[in-house]
Amino acid sequence: MTTLSPTAIVGDIASDLPGAAEVFRRNGISFCCGGKLTLAEAAEEHGLSTDTLLDDLRALAEAATKDAPDETAPLIDYILTRYHETHRAELDWLIPLAQKVETVHGDHDEAPHGLTGALIALRDDLESHMAKEEQVLFPLMRQGGHAMITHPIAMMRHEHDVTTDLLRGVEHATNGLSLPEGACRSWTALYTGLQKFTDDVVRHIHIENAVLFPRFETGN
Repeated sequence: MTTLSPTAIVGDIASDLPGAAEVFRRNGISFCCGGKLTLAEAAEEHGLSTDTLLDDLRALAEAATKDAPDETAPLIDYILTRYHETHRAELDWLIPLAQKVETVHGDHDEAPHGLTGALIALRDDLESHMAKEEQVLFPLMRQGGHAMITHPIAMMRHEHDVTTDLLRGVEHATNGLSLPEGACRSWTALYTGLQKFTDDVVRHIHIENAVLFPRFETGN
């Protein structure tokens, strides 16, 4: 997890903290191609207060897990319904819509070339990852854990990093989900849906990494 500080990297914050991407979008801070700047550097570049940005981000961190149930079994149920089922349902319509926009607007300077492929790769990654949780990890957790449970948890944490990299591919293909002037309804609907979807994936990863997994790891 990224520690919030003036020296934290913008791209890392956007990947780790639910809602941070929207804070950066609202302030005109790129976390895609320009995401290698520190928070302080990005604030200076845009004439913003680093302290104000940090306050906004810390408030997000405090709110990130407030809706998560306290007990493990209800928390797992929450993850399954709020995230696993939702990701699958949304990708079912986002991928065809991305393909449509790429095809119809392929000659536009700001067309999201490569977006369909990025979403298919993300879908395949998430499907494999979620299946492992549903079939192996979550049943073990419902039973109270296992002496070797830290190994599948470590694997899931690693796969979360892979998913985060794939999310960056979506951000790159869409120029940070920046709509061109005069974008059609399909293009607008696509980016609106992608903003919700990508923010959800970040929240999903955060709840597992910060709340669920530590309950079963050594020393917690």
